[in-house]
Amino acid sequence: MPKQTILGRVAQLARADVNALLDQAEDPRKMLDHLIREYTGNIAEAEETVAATVGNLRLMEEDHREDVDSAREWGQKALAASRKADELRAGGAGPGADRFDALAKVALGRQLQAEQEARTAEPTIASQTVVVDRLKAGLDRMRVKLSQLTSKRDELVARAASTQAQNRMMDAVRNIGVLDPASELSRFEDKVRREEARVVGKQELAASSLDAQFEELESLGAGAEIEARLAALKAG
Repeated sequence: MPKQTILGRVAQLARADVNALLDQAEDPRKMLDHLIREYTGNIAEAEETVAATVGNLRLMEEDHREDVDSAREWGQKALAASRKADELRAGGAGPGADRFDALAKVALGRQLQAEQEARTAEPTIASQTVVVDRLKAGLDRMRVKLSQLTSKRDELVARAASTQAQNRMMDAVRNIGVLDPASELSRFEDKVRREEARVVGKQELAASSLDAQFEELESLGAGAEIEARLAALKAG
């Protein structure tokens, strides 16, 4: 994937307004689940791209260090060959001196080539370093956004569960109001009291009937006493 493409996607996803997306969604939870899957996939894809870009940058940096080290080593070899040529020339060994001067020139040529390669790589390394920094920053923002999405989804699920529990509780309370056990108990108590009153009435009725019988018995007793006394008077 081209770097500009992944950079653009990273920037676009990092700037996404979660609340605005939720406001437009018919089912916020499904929208969040979709966004989390999309972010997770894009983060994994971006991580692979960033890893490859970082790997290429490290290779270029390593090549650059090798070119710099190589330029330094060839410079040291050129200096050593030049000094040896001067030493031989001072001792009268001209042909040997010329050979070491030739070696010094070869070493200097290699030094120039290594320095040129190092200089050529430096702008590319600098630009790639900027790209890598931007990709890493974008990835960090995407990870933060993913964390926000996950927290938002978990909060929404918890709130939905709480709302459902409250609705079930309110339905139960409403059903209790329709079939109030207290009202049933009150009606049963009224029925018991009516039965108790009926028993009391029967008892009073029975008591009054018994009193009447005793009064009748007493009346009969008084009449017999009168008849007995009348008979005694006549006999006397």
